[in-house]
Amino acid sequence: MDAKTYYLELRAKVFKALGHPSRLKMIESLFEGERCVCELQEIVGSDISTVSKHLTILKEAGIIADDRRGVKIYYTLQMQCVAGFVGCLNDFLGKRLQEQIVAHEEVKASSGG
Repeated sequence: MDAKTYYLELRAKVFKALGHPSRLKMIESLFEGERCVCELQEIVGSDISTVSKHLTILKEAGIIADDRRGVKIYYTLQMQCVAGFVGCLNDFLGKRLQEQIVAHEEVKASSGG
């Protein structure tokens, strides 16, 4: 495999890791600072096994890092640029949704409904 293909696969791995609602919830909570696995479990609302699998995917993609302290494991955002990307995505989707609402209202008004 050449370097360009390898680099594309690494980027795809990051996008795949971000491609689940529970993992996005965890990432967004880490924007505010480190969290222990128990806090992340509460945020996601899944069992510890499922949360651990999600965390492993995020860690393998290089998005988060962990730090074991006694019996607790704490997670931090390692890929800081993810916050900017998620913010950009939120802005884009918010504008798009607003445009759809306006278009819907215009159709509704023109049809007399």
